[in-house]
Amino acid sequence: MRAIWKGAITFGLVNVPVKLYSATEDHDISLHQVHDKDGGRIRYQRKCEICGKVVNYENIDKAYDDGDRTVVLTDEDLAALPVERSREIDVVEFVPSDQLDPIMFDRSYYLEPDSKSLKAYALLRQTLEETDRTAIVNFSLRQKTRLGALRVRGDVLMLQSLLWNDEVRQAAFPSLDEQVKVSDKELQMSAALVDSFASDFDPSQFTDEYQVELKQLIEAKLEKGDALSTEETFGETPEREGGEVLDLMEALRRSVDKNRVDKGKKTTAVPDDADTDVADSKGEAPSRSTRSRAPAKKTPAAKKTTATKTTGAKPTGAKPTSTRKPKKTA
Repeated sequence: MRAIWKGAITFGLVNVPVKLYSATEDHDISLHQVHDKDGGRIRYQRKCEICGKVVNYENIDKAYDDGDRTVVLTDEDLAALPVERSREIDVVEFVPSDQLDPIMFDRSYYLEPDSKSLKAYALLRQTLEETDRTAIVNFSLRQKTRLGALRVRGDVLMLQSLLWNDEVRQAAFPSLDEQVKVSDKELQMSAALVDSFASDFDPSQFTDEYQVELKQLIEAKLEKGDALSTEETFGETPEREGGEVLDLMEALRRSVDKNRVDKGKKTTAVPDDADTDVADSKGEAPSRSTRSRAPAKKTPAAKKTTATKTTGAKPTGAKPTSTRKPKKTA
């Protein structure tokens, strides 16, 4: 990695020299535009509207237009700003780490100690870790004054630029003002669905499938040319199941059962009266006859499951099992 900035963390009279490195990178395959008829490369040129000439990047300045007047700002003008010349990551305050809203996080950077003496760096890192605090800092990078969060990640100090408060939009949606009633049974089923998906997060288990398939497509095209059939290479896109309208409880119930089966777990029976307060598939309230018949249909299955689970286990004081088949109960 190449350092993109050098400076120092300052808090009080303590000074910690550091180097700044970008902590993330883009893994997307780089594509460019071509003419669909002859495959010619499409390029963008920076042309001046007055003289019509193509302008080199080093001859381009920035400007601000208020509608009536235009002010040109050269690189020298911007570099002369006091804040731009600053090479300090100035600690403003130390706050509890759980007070930072993740929506404010922007870019992430690693900080490497830039000194033969690592004691100040190690001291700050250990202090933040043991106090569970994050340092809120001000710093300048690439012609911008930035707000940042200085925290610990493993053995390294990490600087994350934060969005300013006025850069975060408020979620002012009229639909959020509507009162929605959620029943206890719906909440229980939803919690069961969450529990069936519960796991510890491991980012290495996730793959950018689009980029993998895009790479496969490129390699196949390089090998077979434009005559390649995409459907033969990847198969037809499976259609999603649809057409059947389910109520919320039924959708939750099926989702829980499906996920448990996928994970090889035994499904648990849902209470017989779980759907008594929920609309049917057409959005109408279930009739009395439907309510009375539903438990009767589910009872034999529930008894059969119980019998299967308890087979081979004799309760204390029970009579010897008869060889005759028991009569079916209605």
